[in-house]
Amino acid sequence: MTRQGTQMKKLNLEKRPLQRYEALEAMEAEKLLLDYAAGERDFRWLNLRQIELVEVNLSGVNLAMTNLSGANLAWADLRQANLSGADLSRAKLSQANLQGANLQGANLTRAVLRGTKLGHANLRGAKLAGANLAGAELEGAKLLEADWTKATLPDGTLID
Repeated sequence: MTRQGTQMKKLNLEKRPLQRYEALEAMEAEKLLLDYAAGERDFRWLNLRQIELVEVNLSGVNLAMTNLSGANLAWADLRQANLSGADLSRAKLSQANLQGANLQGANLTRAVLRGTKLGHANLRGAKLAGANLAGAELEGAKLLEADWTKATLPDGTLID
């Protein structure tokens, strides 16, 4: 299948030794969604910086160690997703569903998580410095060792 003259191919992501955030290739949103619809769930270690994935269903996806900095994932369904170690700094996750997601060690610095569902999510060791979690749901979430410096909490309280 081609898009604007470029051939779209399925990525082979099996056990390649990569440096942190080294991209196999920059992936377009349309390509990722096509691979996901075809049953692919493993998108680890990719560079998805500033990708637009608004209102998409990516439940159960593996985006561990992926660069999603500045990505727009508003209203996305990311239930049970693996985002451990991912860079979600400055990402827009407003109203996203991250229930049961693994965000252990993720970088959510200055991310927008307004109204996001994080029930039973693992946020252990996550960096939430400057993040906006106003109206977010955190019931049952694992929050041990998370960095909340200058974050806005669900009740609107700003942490100094």
